Amino acid sequence: MNTRLIFFSFLFLVSIATRAQSSQSKPLTIGSTETFNSSFLKEPRSINVYVPVGYNPKDTVTYPVVYVLDGGLDEDFLHIAGIYQFNSFEWINLVPKSIVVGIVNTARRRDMTFPVSNKEAYKRFEPLGGSEAFMNYIEKEVIPFVGSHYKTNSYKTIVGQSLAGLFATEVLLKRPTLFNEYIIVSPSIWWNDGSLLNESIEAFSKANQLKIYIGVGKEGLAPIKEPHVMEVDANLLVEKLKAAKNSTHKIVFDYLPNETHATVTHQAVFNALRLLH
Repeated sequence: MNTRLIFFSFLFLVSIATRAQSSQSKPLTIGSTETFNSSFLKEPRSINVYVPVGYNPKDTVTYPVVYVLDGGLDEDFLHIAGIYQFNSFEWINLVPKSIVVGIVNTARRRDMTFPVSNKEAYKRFEPLGGSEAFMNYIEKEVIPFVGSHYKTNSYKTIVGQSLAGLFATEVLLKRPTLFNEYIIVSPSIWWNDGSLLNESIEAFSKANQLKIYIGVGKEGLAPIKEPHVMEVDANLLVEKLKAAKNSTHKIVFDYLPNETHATVTHQAVFNALRLLH
């Protein structure tokens, strides 16, 4: 090969390498993280927010909001946002385009649980018992913050699994009108020996047009000494809600025998959108 050919071959390779090196990259962003101080929880708290494609803060379109408990980036936020995005595609159109808000944890067991009567039996779960403050935080700080910073309408959904499902159930029984739709997955009804099953259903009975999905996998015994089977507790919860005899509510029970406590969330939420809408 002559010298001139070698030289031009070299220039050609340099040109390709230069073009490759000049390619541009940029961060892949699907939302934002908002942090503010909570007067109820006495600490800074964060939420992750996904807005749908086409969202424009300057137009008049408003969106329903899905509040995801366990809403950190390493928890349920990303895949729940993906489920809602997928099901809002116009060729599926199962749910409207929605804002998804992930509520990030700092002390999960503290926030998701109510106080227990047998402190010794539940000592290994400490810190615990802060659900009322967490409820106030969501109702009086998170929801108003989202409403004032994003284009929201009045329709609100809450999604929670395990202890977060326990918390969502407590909200459903104590402050049912806080949300229009409840997606409750594998709720830890065994907490405090199942005392939530004895909670009054008066407030729930008086509420109107709630959509409730309760899904559970093949999960077996709860992690406590008292004999609680999670599938049985979920069934008892459904029976309790149906005993309210409120025909305006839509209550769906979904047993997923091929899923475990660790794998049930994604499939259950996907099912919920099909069974409730």
